[in-house]
Amino acid sequence: MQYLIDASVYVFRAYYSMPDDMVDDEGNPINALYGYCRFLGDFMEQVKPEYIAVAFDESLSTSFRTEIYPEYKANREPTPPELKRQFGQCRRFTEALGLMSCAHPKYEADDLIGTLVIDGREQGRPSTIVTRDKDLAQLLSKEDVFWDFAGKGKLKYHQIPETFGVWPEQIADFLALAGDSVDNIKGVRGVGKKTAEALLAHFGSLEDIYANLDTVHEVNVRGAKTLGAKLEAHKEDAMLARRLTGIACDAPYERPETGLRPLAPDLGAINALYDEAGIGMALRRQAERVSDLR
Repeated sequence: MQYLIDASVYVFRAYYSMPDDMVDDEGNPINALYGYCRFLGDFMEQVKPEYIAVAFDESLSTSFRTEIYPEYKANREPTPPELKRQFGQCRRFTEALGLMSCAHPKYEADDLIGTLVIDGREQGRPSTIVTRDKDLAQLLSKEDVFWDFAGKGKLKYHQIPETFGVWPEQIADFLALAGDSVDNIKGVRGVGKKTAEALLAHFGSLEDIYANLDTVHEVNVRGAKTLGAKLEAHKEDAMLARRLTGIACDAPYERPETGLRPLAPDLGAINALYDEAGIGMALRRQAERVSDLR
């Protein structure tokens, strides 16, 4: 089993859950850094993974998706400078802990994780995707696991519909139909989550929905009589959205010689980062324990 961590989820979680008065000697916030380091240390101690990689988002404004649709994620506020600084520190910690980290200016962390899932599958290794982002559930096969660490826990392939309403392979189609306000994807006007779920339960895929518009009125959902006309009128929107919601599994990334096997932590680099941030002994001792595991 290989473990693929969606770093941004846990950096943001720490930033918004840890006290914002946690600062270094120069007054720079360290709340996201502290929470992320604790999370990653806890994860390594608990799981002791044989294969692991951590994916970061390098840019939200220069991905291939913004080239397709400039409004993609345009509703999001720019990352605050104090958080951007901590993202860099979190990546430094990840690498000092001996873990493979990856980021790319044109591909999001989701795409890097998708690529690693496929690469692992070709080598006979299933994946546990560590995230709370439902978009990544589309990558699951029956051997893989979606793990909301410190949240809802582990979900296997067959449990995805009861949590997200559709099967893993339908998630990108679902988001293309219902839209995704988080990513500023509008989808099909007048088609909400329940309608999208009903359409996919009946037809199976976005492609098959549009191949059978003349029978959409048979779907047991409110407003079924006018649904076919709505889908026809907004077909371009749906197809554009589908290009955005699907995860690219061919993202380039630097493959270290050791692959996804963790190396021994560089305690000197970790302590230097902790000195810089004014982080005390608890996390330093945890880093030492992780080092002993190697």
